[in-house]
Amino acid sequence: MKKIDLQAAWDELQGLDWKNIGAWSQWVYYFFCGLAAAAIFLAAWYFKWSPDLETLKGAQHQEQQLKRDFSAKAAKAAALPLYKTQLEQMKKDFGFMLKQLPGQSEIANLLNDISQARVASGLKEELFQPQPEVTKDFYAVVPNQIIVTGTFEQMADFVSAVAALSRIVTIDSIDLTPAGDKAPPNELRMSALAKTYRYLSDEETQKAAKEAKLKERRR
Repeated sequence: MKKIDLQAAWDELQGLDWKNIGAWSQWVYYFFCGLAAAAIFLAAWYFKWSPDLETLKGAQHQEQQLKRDFSAKAAKAAALPLYKTQLEQMKKDFGFMLKQLPGQSEIANLLNDISQARVASGLKEELFQPQPEVTKDFYAVVPNQIIVTGTFEQMADFVSAVAALSRIVTIDSIDLTPAGDKAPPNELRMSALAKTYRYLSDEETQKAAKEAKLKERRR
């Protein structure tokens, strides 16, 4: 294989006669043809292929995201029967809980049951005062301020008896203090808020919704 004299080649390139290209050596033609091909390739890469590659990468990224979205939606679709079953069970549970809320006509009986639980526990009543109802979405809170005196054991029996009622009653805001100087040493005074709950009729629910909308408009 013939060796190329780099110095001679460099000298020949420097001495090229651009007005007489036909006199150039064959290797010089090949050299400049290679340079032209490289320039065309680089130009095509910069102006055409590089943007196309960026577009391709973006499309591939979008494809992967679409695949992940499809997999997530497919999983949800597969679990839909289970969700429906759970929803039905939730409706049944909600219906059962709703039945535990008394109606307006039953409130008086429920308050009497609370009083009977106090009597059975041996507590003495100082105050049993109904407070204004607080309306919620589909039910109303019926609070009653109570003040009773008795031993700690009697109060525990009273709270247990109230908790065992068939209707939902909660005892909140409990405040225990000594019953006073004239009372026995072991006697306490309990101030508390006995809350029961009643479900609203359709008319009451609609009325509450209208009142809520009016409040929103006034803000």
